[in-house]
Amino acid sequence: MANNSENHDNKEHSASILAVPFSGNIKNGLRVGMKITIMGIVDKNPDSFTVSLTCGDWTTADVAFNMAALFGPRAILRNTMLSGSWGKEESTLPYFPFTLDQPFRLEIACEHQRFKVSVDGHLIFDFCHRVQSVSLINTLKIKGSVTITKIC
Repeated sequence: MANNSENHDNKEHSASILAVPFSGNIKNGLRVGMKITIMGIVDKNPDSFTVSLTCGDWTTADVAFNMAALFGPRAILRNTMLSGSWGKEESTLPYFPFTLDQPFRLEIACEHQRFKVSVDGHLIFDFCHRVQSVSLINTLKIKGSVTITKIC
């Protein structure tokens, strides 16, 4: 994964702090069996943060997976935007996994039919693929009330 659309051979960012908003290239596109791990710390007074997997690094690129963690209502909204239109939003959760000013480990595992999303080792939700092919997904974007310490 490369930061800010640069293409590096290493898959891991191990700098102590990564700039947010973050945009990184997924080298050769996402594939079934891949897992993206994001380690970070929620801000002390957060509003929200989003993690997106997109089919390009431009503003109008399709968003294959968008996860918005909202701290006011303690919700995680998930959706897809294809050809400029958002799909049906999903919001069901067993519990809200993020805590103010605390570290977290977010894992997005790409399976044949869905993403499996875990926080700190606990499965939080599945999100079925809505794009034609996961190989079209080539960018990870993160923004909002979070500090990112590592992505691998």
